[in-house]
Amino acid sequence: MKDALIVSALSLVPKHAVSGWMGGLARARLPRPLLRLLLRWYCWKYAVDLSECVGTIDDYPSLVEFFTRPLKPGVRPVDAAPEAIVSPCDGKVYSVGSIVNDRIPQSDTQHFSARELVQGRPGYEGGQYAVIYLSPRDYHRVHTPMAGTVCHYQYVPGALWPVFPAATRKIPFLFSRNERLTAFLRTPLGEVAECLVGAFGVGRIRVVFADVVSNTGQPGCEGTVNHPLARAEEIGRFEMGSTVVLLFPAGSVEWTVTSGQPVRLGERIAVANVPNGA
Repeated sequence: MKDALIVSALSLVPKHAVSGWMGGLARARLPRPLLRLLLRWYCWKYAVDLSECVGTIDDYPSLVEFFTRPLKPGVRPVDAAPEAIVSPCDGKVYSVGSIVNDRIPQSDTQHFSARELVQGRPGYEGGQYAVIYLSPRDYHRVHTPMAGTVCHYQYVPGALWPVFPAATRKIPFLFSRNERLTAFLRTPLGEVAECLVGAFGVGRIRVVFADVVSNTGQPGCEGTVNHPLARAEEIGRFEMGSTVVLLFPAGSVEWTVTSGQPVRLGERIAVANVPNGA
């Protein structure tokens, strides 16, 4: 009943308008004493580990720039084994496994469509997936799970439902309904999809390979690019939120993580099923 009440209340909120207002506030250059107070509260509220980030809170001129703060060199060692598939971000594994009947679990009671997530792009039928949720305390830049070349992308405007557990338990197809920006990487395993999903409260996503920014009024678009990236190289970032969904071709990886497990950028989450690794 509590979940139903939360979702019913959220359905009445103009989520794009409120997210736009929150985004404007988060990007605003507030008076330094006020911003310092806000950032200190944020760090206390969400137990942010300031020892890992570059500089101090006084070096960030807005909440968004603090939210997308870089890490100090070396604080996220990257598994260098050729066969390792690494976590693209800090977060917690929502779910991981194989796609069955086009379904990817988002909670114990709901699922979403892999086909809808990537707008029908072929190659992922019966494939494998990982869904990783980034909490407010996490580092919010997103990297690659393996070396590859971004060959295509899709930007899909959509809803901005929140992605906390009450929402994922009650809202069907949440991740394939929300605003999202997906990179398709050409790799030794075949094409790998890395989907950055927006959420309530700003919902803005930027990527390194195209001049596309989500939740800015831009229409949906897709394009072909040729942007090589090394393993664990930055591919994009969230300005608040959210969730990363990885899709691999069928049988290409064996997962080494389980649902509910916390992960950090660069840690091994799977092993590639190719003779000489990935």
